[in-house]
Amino acid sequence: MLILIAPENDIPNELELLHQFFQEGLQYYHLRKPTKNYHEHCDYLNQIDKQYHNRIVVHHFHELINEFNLKGIHFTEQKRIDHIDNPGQYFLNLEMYGKTISSSFHKSENLANCDFEFDYHFLSPVFSSISKEGYKGKGFDVNHINKRIIALGGITTHNISKAMNLGYNGIAVLGGIWNSKEPLEEFKKMKEYFN
Repeated sequence: MLILIAPENDIPNELELLHQFFQEGLQYYHLRKPTKNYHEHCDYLNQIDKQYHNRIVVHHFHELINEFNLKGIHFTEQKRIDHIDNPGQYFLNLEMYGKTISSSFHKSENLANCDFEFDYHFLSPVFSSISKEGYKGKGFDVNHINKRIIALGGITTHNISKAMNLGYNGIAVLGGIWNSKEPLEEFKKMKEYFN
C-alpha cells in the first residue's frame, strides 16, 4: 500500500504532478494542508479532475466528505484524542458510508491499545524525516501488532523493504517524493515495489 501525502505548503506545478501520479496509479492521496482554510481546500479540490476525487483522504475539514466524492477522512493524533472517545457524536453529520477512516500515531503502544477500528494507522517517525528538520526516526517494529499499519517518516526507495521487514503493511511518503529531483520517477519506483 502506497500513500502520498500532500506537501504542507504549495509547491510549483504541484497539481500537474499530482495528476501525473494519479495517471500512474496513485490510489491514496492524503490532503494535508494545515494552513489552508475551508474555502482554500475547496479551491484545491476543484482543481483536481473529479475522476480522482475518490482517491483523496482529507486531514482537515472532514465535512468536505459531504461536498466531494472523497475516499475518506484522517484524524491527526490530537483530533483523534479530542473526538474519538465519543465517535458516534463526531460522525453524526458526516456521510461516511463506504469511506475510509485513518489516524496518526507517534507511539506504537498507543496504536496497539487503540480500541477504535481504523481502516489503517500511520505510525511515525519510522526513519528520520526528510521534510521535517530534526525529526529523528524511531525504527518502530510492529510485527507484534495485528492492525493495518503504514510506515511514515523518512521513507525513500532505499528503505521500503526495511520498513516492510519491521511489519508494516505499506508506506506513506511526503519528502521522499516531493523533495526529489525527479518526483514522478521516484513515485514509479515506489509503486513498482508494491506491484
